[in-house]
Amino acid sequence: METKPVDLQKILEFQRQFVREREWEKFHTPKNLAMALAGEAGELLELFQWLTAEESAKLTENPDKAQALRHEMSDILFYLLRLADHFHIDLEAALWEKLEQNARRYPVELARGNAKKYTELAPKPVS
Repeated sequence: METKPVDLQKILEFQRQFVREREWEKFHTPKNLAMALAGEAGELLELFQWLTAEESAKLTENPDKAQALRHEMSDILFYLLRLADHFHIDLEAALWEKLEQNARRYPVELARGNAKKYTELAPKPVS
């Protein structure tokens, strides 16, 4: 599947106008946005609840489930962008910063093929 670049600035401008026209700014406090984000993440999780790993991998084979997945992920993105906009966080820069940190924490030679946390990957000192 080919993906096209995401234009976050275009989305943010639309989102700001959308919220402003509805006079929702007063409701979009950091606490409320974080809570809404968590709620939407819960709704995303609900789509996968009780599914096996194999069933979850095939979720989008059902058109209704595929649409629900797209919508929940979009809701999560909406609130994440609102929260980042409130705090003037450049999400692309923040993501690259975090990816670089993870690359240091999870060097390929130690992390390949396992799901251990970075604190468990460091070689143990010899006594």
